[in-house]
Amino acid sequence: MSKFHNLSRTWDLDIFFPGGCGAAPFLEYVAKLELDLDAFLPQANLPIHEVNEWVPRLKTLQDLMSRTSYAGAFANCHSAAKSADLNARQISGKIRQLSAVLANINTELNAQVLAMPDAEWKQLLTMDALKEIAWNLNERREKSKVLMSKELESLNNSLAVNGYHGWGSLYTMLASALKVKVTLKGSEQELSMGQLQNRLSDSDPKVRQYLMEAWENAWQSSEENIGHTLNQLAGYRLNLYKHRGWNDFLQEPVAYNRMQRQTLDSMWNTIDANKAKLVAYLERKRKLLGIEKMNWNDVDAPIGGEQTKVSFEDAAEFITDNFRQFSPKMADFATMAFQQSWIESEDRPGKRMGGFCSGFSEAKQSRIFVTFSGTMGNMATVAHELGHGYHGWVMKDMAPMTKSYAMIVAETASTMGEMIVANASVQAAKSPEEKLSLIESKLHRAVSLLMNIEARFLFEKSFYTEREKGEVSVIRLNELMVAAQKQSYAGALDGYHPRFWASKLHFYSTGVPFYNFPYTFGFLFSAGIYAKALELGPAFEDKYIDLLQDTGRLSVEELAERHLGVDLTGSEFWQKAIDSVLDDYDEFMALTEKMI
Repeated sequence: MSKFHNLSRTWDLDIFFPGGCGAAPFLEYVAKLELDLDAFLPQANLPIHEVNEWVPRLKTLQDLMSRTSYAGAFANCHSAAKSADLNARQISGKIRQLSAVLANINTELNAQVLAMPDAEWKQLLTMDALKEIAWNLNERREKSKVLMSKELESLNNSLAVNGYHGWGSLYTMLASALKVKVTLKGSEQELSMGQLQNRLSDSDPKVRQYLMEAWENAWQSSEENIGHTLNQLAGYRLNLYKHRGWNDFLQEPVAYNRMQRQTLDSMWNTIDANKAKLVAYLERKRKLLGIEKMNWNDVDAPIGGEQTKVSFEDAAEFITDNFRQFSPKMADFATMAFQQSWIESEDRPGKRMGGFCSGFSEAKQSRIFVTFSGTMGNMATVAHELGHGYHGWVMKDMAPMTKSYAMIVAETASTMGEMIVANASVQAAKSPEEKLSLIESKLHRAVSLLMNIEARFLFEKSFYTEREKGEVSVIRLNELMVAAQKQSYAGALDGYHPRFWASKLHFYSTGVPFYNFPYTFGFLFSAGIYAKALELGPAFEDKYIDLLQDTGRLSVEELAERHLGVDLTGSEFWQKAIDSVLDDYDEFMALTEKMI
């Protein structure tokens, strides 16, 4: 008998602060946080005379980091679930200001760390009370060497609240406000962009085309405002790089992701050398769909008629059962998340697009946001976000500084969860038709991660190159987007999505620069982890936890060498990973040979 009955489709946030963002409990928490940040800032400016004085100072710093993150997560969850929540929007602005104070505290401590004599620094790193964060402290010292003076960095932290981060916030507001009226099956409906996005993969090509035109027109209606937002955000970032003496706009994303540029280049070069199967798959899909041309809106279309629908309860059952095959602890975590209302999944207007997982470090919990309309893709998204949640769960008792892992490894646990469910879906198929559909879904996922994400990366590279010379017009943004899509899809499509730059939140993230390649890295890196799981069997679980716990205190190259015994700077690992994720290609082509 199923352990899931009538699951809540909305999450429980009141367990953190009853009443929401405008109620007294949360407002009092934020006020106390503000007082403590303001009180610690002058203390952080005081010189340290003995090395052991760093212990209480770093303890206070980490406490403030955790509490600021906690407040930000609460406000973000409220604004995502109800985009018109003015209290959430206002308090989010307040938390951005508090984050700037925290950034100024860090800036001051960075300057002190950089000024320490080498002998004192080595002594600091060997102190028992700081051993857990020694790697992170050393990273902090190295990164401080390429920053501006502490005065200028502090000024930037303050100006960024209403400048840099303000532009990112404006995009979220513009995108959340968009509504689209469409007529489906004779009934007129008003949909949020998140709801419309879920319907773009309709099995009827005429409906797909109709909805894609509505989607494109909606973004066109706001493209001037959104284009201006993108230009200002990028302009701020590039000016900051200039004053720091950085001449490569990829310096920050590479450093942020704790990776070498050689690793990034090796990954993309190996992908580009393996496009032939993906192009052939898309051509075969075009024939199966019975269409003359393969357009952007056809890539996500299901083959074999209507997509299998799945209830939220059945999705919960399937996900947890298959997580258990690899990690009982991961399955137990997912069961807890479903049963204790950690997941906001209701399909309703007024929600933000996309999905995410927010960690509530102070409560040692997380919350997951999706819009679940019953598709297999929705189930994969839930598994993806549960992977994020499990990542935070196994790190919940670690020092805050060690839990600050980069996006490139954050996407490893999530894509691992998604991969487990995708492979299990194929094995559980009840008919040859269903098996074919699920294999096709896996290949479609490879296209998304190896082609769609590359298009985003190529677009941002060319956009930032041109933005260095001045603002880029909306017309030119459309041209750059189409050029990137043509290159990444290796000519496999006839129609493209020129305003994809306007529709994708990731281009407007101020927390993570070049918020694209981490998905591809995580996809391929998790393929290597999945292979290790199959090899080790039950012994995998604890080794996987060890790997996840190291994600916030090792570079990705060190992480791969220590836990997988592979070199990420060469092509061998990437080639094996690509071969693994395209393992179903031959079976797909054989199964569909007589269908065209």
